[in-house]
Amino acid sequence: MSMISPLAVIEDGATIGENVQIAPYCFVSKEAVIGEGTTIAQGACIYGKTTIGKYNQIFSHAVLGSIPQDLKYNGEEVELIIGDHNRIREFTLFNPGTKGGGGKTIVGSHNLFMGYVHLGHDVTIGNHCILANAATLAGHVEMGDYAVIGGMTPIHQFVRIGTYAMIGGASAVAQDIPPYCLAEGNRAVIRGLNLTGLRRHIERDDIDTLKSAYRDLFESGQPFKESATALLERSSSHFVRTLCDFILNTKRGIPFERKTTHDL
Repeated sequence: MSMISPLAVIEDGATIGENVQIAPYCFVSKEAVIGEGTTIAQGACIYGKTTIGKYNQIFSHAVLGSIPQDLKYNGEEVELIIGDHNRIREFTLFNPGTKGGGGKTIVGSHNLFMGYVHLGHDVTIGNHCILANAATLAGHVEMGDYAVIGGMTPIHQFVRIGTYAMIGGASAVAQDIPPYCLAEGNRAVIRGLNLTGLRRHIERDDIDTLKSAYRDLFESGQPFKESATALLERSSSHFVRTLCDFILNTKRGIPFERKTTHDL
């Protein structure tokens, strides 16, 4: 049985699942769908066509589904889709998609969004990601699974963040960050592999294979795409092939500073 405060505003037409809890002073739009077991804390607002899966925790004053912050938006039907078991902390802001980006912002499952995180229009987030306080994603950003973004870090529109990538706090990201890599700085550059994250989820032999691939890609002095093509031809590792495919398909480039003789 759901527990909905009489002080919450639930528009006629909203779909509320079993065992949902909605605290006082919340707002839920008529087009919203709230999945089983989800909790919505005091003052949170669910606008527009927003679908929220099962067992999410939505904290006080989160705003989900308000219209895109895009001057081209002209009232089209757009959507925000959120998976299961996410923790969405205080004062977060998730915008739906836009017509030009396919109309949908999509969030996976088992993610943690800390306070003041912003997801812009047409963003896609995988599963098991962590976005620390005040991380801000512009429109059309894509994040793979198990990616981590440090606090106070803005991500430029159309940037891709690969699976298991980690971005240090107070960085500024304007180019694509490949899978398994660690980046930091303003502007952020690749510093190495995200070994701490990899050791939690990936076998030692696979990490050693990635270390070898990283040296070939980033320390050989050869062009990235040339090295990635050569690695694809000789490697059977799923992890290496994922890394190389990402590099070969980047549109914004990879932020990496090659060492010069003066650095040695």
